[in-house]
Formats: sequence, structure tokens, C-alpha cells
Amino acid sequence: MYIDQKYFDSWMQRLLSQFELVHKKLDRLDKKDIVINDEILLDNQDLCLLLKVSKRTLQRFRSLGKLPYKRIGKKTYYLESDVHKFIQNGFKSFVD
Repeated sequence: MYIDQKYFDSWMQRLLSQFELVHKKLDRLDKKDIVINDEILLDNQDLCLLLKVSKRTLQRFRSLGKLPYKRIGKKTYYLESDVHKFIQNGFKSFVD
């Protein structure tokens, strides 16, 4: 089967434009931070990556009352200032 170069180029251009649209949408989603009272909320995944701990470890910190959190629906969030305080208080001592 032979495909005309013009036809091929037009299809490639359409595909590239669709990829660019998807990329722009993903960038916008990625840059959206959840903010309450001018403070960023971090979710479990954000905090696990930041502290390099498991979700179970975060649950333990919450249960011990060492890490304050907020629930919105079924999702758990942490105020950025609370995370900073937690880090300053030395969360390492809780992990060991």
C-alpha cells in the first residue's frame, strides 16, 4: 500500500497537534496545587515522596498524633506548615 507523502505529513501534523494539546492539559493539571487559606495541601503520595516513607508509616505518624492531617472526602491531606513543623521536630526519630 502506497501512502502519499502529503497525506502522511498531514496525519503526522494532526497527531503532533493532539499530543501537544494533551501535554498542555497535563502540565496544567500538574501545576495545580490544592490551597486552603493560602497554604498548600499535600496528599499521601506527595508526602511519601517527600519524606521517603511508606503510606503505612504516614498512617502511624497520624495515629500517634505526631503528624496533623485533614480529611476531604476519603482523601488525606497535610498542611505544608504542619509538615515543616514535623520535619523540624525530627521525624527521623519516629522512623528508627
